Amino acid sequence: MSEFVVRVQDLRKTYRGGLEALRGVSFDIRRGETFALLGPNGAGKSTVIEILEGYRDRTSGDVSVLGVDPHRGGLDWKARLGIVLQNTGEAPTATVRELLSHFASFYPRPRDVDEVIAAVGLTEKAKVSVRKLSGGQRRRVDVALGIVGRPELLFLDEPTTGFDPEVRRQFWDLIRTLQAEGTTILLTTHYLDEAAELAERAAILVGGEVASVGRIEELGGPDARVPVVRWREGDTVRERRTENPGAVVAELYGRLGEPSRLEVVRPSLEDVYLSFLGDEARRTTAAGGLA
Repeated sequence: MSEFVVRVQDLRKTYRGGLEALRGVSFDIRRGETFALLGPNGAGKSTVIEILEGYRDRTSGDVSVLGVDPHRGGLDWKARLGIVLQNTGEAPTATVRELLSHFASFYPRPRDVDEVIAAVGLTEKAKVSVRKLSGGQRRRVDVALGIVGRPELLFLDEPTTGFDPEVRRQFWDLIRTLQAEGTTILLTTHYLDEAAELAERAAILVGGEVASVGRIEELGGPDARVPVVRWREGDTVRERRTENPGAVVAELYGRLGEPSRLEVVRPSLEDVYLSFLGDEARRTTAAGGLA
């Protein structure tokens, strides 16, 4: 059994008119790993996901998902995938249990339906029509549909959009349970704290190319993680990037006494992410998040 569940090498996608959506994207996802795909609107994330799921053809490059070229994946291969889409259309009239039972019948060894319903926190709603559920509860149904088939690889596309903070934390607990069971997860999210919390590694896509790939704490390389010492001196706010913030703080105390508004800022995943974007993409992110 291969160590890698997903292998992408020099993936390219060009649409009519010469629009290059993907320009040489490469990354791997190891078995049992949670991998985040990050990037602004138009970066190419959706195109990558659709190619990996077998719903879109590529122009060139090598792609392997569970040891199979997605372009040639059959029903047996699709049964090994779980997919939670960003939008799932109009809610059905079936009850939660009826819908889950129907979907479970498509798989060779599905999870127990009632256990899945309990895992997503919908036991009390099991006999309620999906159409009558709140938006957050419907999203939990989407997740339940994605995991009921006991997938080896789970695609989560913006899974917590519309969740309130408490429900989002509960969803994180569910993902940790799946991680503990060894499920491989490919996550796209516009919540960078979610990526930092759940994913071991990530790729940042910008303009159809991989700007950085690696462990969450290593994205952007050492230079992107250099701390910043910031303080007010007179009417001016000053800052200094340094590998040794303690020494800078000591020097400031010796020169200024206790500086006004002194802080040591260590770059977060959001800081690293934004460092790869141009001014227009930064404004898009600030206005409406990632996609």
